[in-house]
Amino acid sequence: MAQPLTCPQCGQENVFRSRCSTLMERLQSLACIASFHCQSCSFRFPAFRLGRSYPVQMLDRRKHLRIPVRLFLSFSGGKVRGEGTVLDISMGGCIIESQASVRVDDIFYLQIALDTDQTPLEVAAMVRSVSSRGIAFKFLRSAQENKRLLAFVHTKTASFGAGSST
Repeated sequence: MAQPLTCPQCGQENVFRSRCSTLMERLQSLACIASFHCQSCSFRFPAFRLGRSYPVQMLDRRKHLRIPVRLFLSFSGGKVRGEGTVLDISMGGCIIESQASVRVDDIFYLQIALDTDQTPLEVAAMVRSVSSRGIAFKFLRSAQENKRLLAFVHTKTASFGAGSST
């Protein structure tokens, strides 16, 4: 049985394989040493991948795994107020579907309903892009600083990573 791969910085098993981004990483890959990225503490590290278990999906250029969700949210910033649906969420941000008119680099205060029994999660975020897919937000504080968001993403990552093969 394969031994689970853990982050050398925080000790969590919540790590994903990353694409090689340097010549050294490409050379290491020839010796079965791959680059990994910890979803808990954002630490990137090389590790011998043979005989280790880790989720099969590989992160692309993004730092964090996106988890598909359907959550209600409201947001406000400046003179703009809106509502929408969170389509995916990660430790670094989210993508929402909304009819509100926003611009790149606008900063908003988001209230995301993670559960109907609890008060909404409140986070500050900046608009990174606006496209036909939706409005992409980057959280201004890392998810590690927000215990509710961290717990929510960890729970969803565990269930998403276990059942996904993409």
